[in-house]
Amino acid sequence: MEKIKSFDGTPIAVYKSGSGPKLLLVHGGGASDQKRWDIAGLRSALAEHFTVYTFDRRGRGESGDATEYKLEREFEDAAAVADTIGEPVILLGHSYGAQIALETALKTSTLYKLILYEPVFPIGDFEESYWEYSKQVTSNMQKMVDDGKNEQALILFLKELVNLNPAEIETYRSASDWQDRVRAVHTIPREEQATANYEFDAAKFKAITIPTLLLSGSESPPLFKEVTKTVNAAIPNSRVVIFEGHGHVAMNTAPELFVKEVLAFARETN
Repeated sequence: MEKIKSFDGTPIAVYKSGSGPKLLLVHGGGASDQKRWDIAGLRSALAEHFTVYTFDRRGRGESGDATEYKLEREFEDAAAVADTIGEPVILLGHSYGAQIALETALKTSTLYKLILYEPVFPIGDFEESYWEYSKQVTSNMQKMVDDGKNEQALILFLKELVNLNPAEIETYRSASDWQDRVRAVHTIPREEQATANYEFDAAKFKAITIPTLLLSGSESPPLFKEVTKTVNAAIPNSRVVIFEGHGHVAMNTAPELFVKEVLAFARETN
């Protein structure tokens, strides 16, 4: 592990494993830190084909934090890591991490491919109803956190906002990083609020001309699918791959399939 400084001076912990083409992973909002990529042996599987870089997003793991949270700082953090790695880099983000990766692609010139697994933000007919519900859930989460009920707050988030089924939640609970996730649950309400205030500007993403793969689950919530379609329409050189029979966490439920799709995309010549 090494620490780099982001553009605002916040230290960001970066980890490296494997060999081969450079692959930078950005973990999502329900994750504790970069250890989420160890679930189901995913990091090891990817490291057989790539030099895998991961980092703890601010406020989590070994990374620092700032007194005020702004979503834009997350974009800068990922860009700072990518710039430190140097080109060429494949950037892959999941969920909240995919939203970060999408914006990061506009802030660094080191990328040659982009992979986004279901970024989630307010859009279209889902906007008002989803975010009103989100506010209610995060308010209940905050009360649980204030009462020391961090685990219950995390389960509520995974069930109600990530829409994981009981089996998927149990996969999370049995993973080695579960207690880290529980400790980091206080970061989720601030990230949900930041996402609620995010405005998607399709026009600016026309500037992303690198090959882009969007991943989505056939069993994912309608909002997640709609965002994927919208982002696909905005980026000129993109396409969508559907994980049939899986939802928002196919890297957990079908890790071999996930690695197969990432590897196939990485090996494509353009």
